[in-house]
Amino acid sequence: MAARKSSLSTSGLRTILVATLAGALGVGTYAAAAGYAVSDQAGDDPAAPAQQTSTVDEEPNPTFTAADRGACLTWDVAEDGTVSGFTETDCENEHRFEVSSREDLNTYPTAEFGPNSEAPNPTRQAQLREELCQTASVRYLNGRYDPTGRYSIAPILPPTEAWAEGDRTMLCGLQETDSDGTPILTTGPAAEQDQARVAEPGTCEVTDEANNLRAVDCTEPHHIEVTKIVDLDPVFSDRTPSPEDQDKHLGAACAKAAEEYLGNEENLYQSTLQVYWGTISTQAWDGGSRSVNCGLIAPKDDKFASITGSAKDGREALKVDGHTPKAPPERRPLREEQKRQQEAANSSTSPAPSESPSPAAQP
Repeated sequence: MAARKSSLSTSGLRTILVATLAGALGVGTYAAAAGYAVSDQAGDDPAAPAQQTSTVDEEPNPTFTAADRGACLTWDVAEDGTVSGFTETDCENEHRFEVSSREDLNTYPTAEFGPNSEAPNPTRQAQLREELCQTASVRYLNGRYDPTGRYSIAPILPPTEAWAEGDRTMLCGLQETDSDGTPILTTGPAAEQDQARVAEPGTCEVTDEANNLRAVDCTEPHHIEVTKIVDLDPVFSDRTPSPEDQDKHLGAACAKAAEEYLGNEENLYQSTLQVYWGTISTQAWDGGSRSVNCGLIAPKDDKFASITGSAKDGREALKVDGHTPKAPPERRPLREEQKRQQEAANSSTSPAPSESPSPAAQP
């Protein structure tokens, strides 16, 4: 079956598949658990609600003070949000933060962070991220950074007790966050990773008005069901591909992915859902993103219809805008059946090989 490329693939909604889940420049870090209310949206809206503050062991923390550029840091998070075990680890191990620069706020060209100053609030932290962390982090990645990708740039401030004792160290770094803006575990140095933000096959995602994606259970209303992650680097290793180049490859690749995801072509047809894929912008490609998601959608007036249920369970298990999809019309036989029928027809219409007379029968 040819790729059933939705018109959405070439609309502005294409960018949804490379949109961030929680903001490309989030500042939710260990600092939030160390006594600072940190909002992922603080840099854009000072009135935005801050993330919930958790408690943390306030013992002296030499690991934080010693961490330097290139170090990877991790910590444990209990079910109640309590943070502990802040430590440095090899970047090949699981970690939550990779240090791109170390800043001493004591040297800041004002008295803002003097001995008796309070720690910066979320809005000021977001400003410091822009002033001190942004350029340093992009430089750390050798200029290869996709602001819409999986990594966000963020600061970490000292724990409350350390700040009170005069520690003004601020660590700038890179982290990957979940849909709530909480740093998650990742492995490998950021500079060596595909920066694309993609979801695993079987993930169902809902979009919001800001084109942000959020993973939800497939039993909840969603817009996209992911069928595959496609790495475009081997396909376009010699150039930055245009959206048209990507479409040519992904049309067939994502149609095949959908068939494999659902078992066969007939199951895809019977689902009534359409194949969908994202493409990578030139900026994102140059920034280090190489992968996209293939998925299944139900288009509606150049928008996404709401889907409930997984396509893997069949059309009867699906609800599209609250209704079970109607059975699709009968169609011509599938490719495999057509091929078999053609082969059978060719076999039955081919003339039988002529039999040459035996030498004894020849005159």
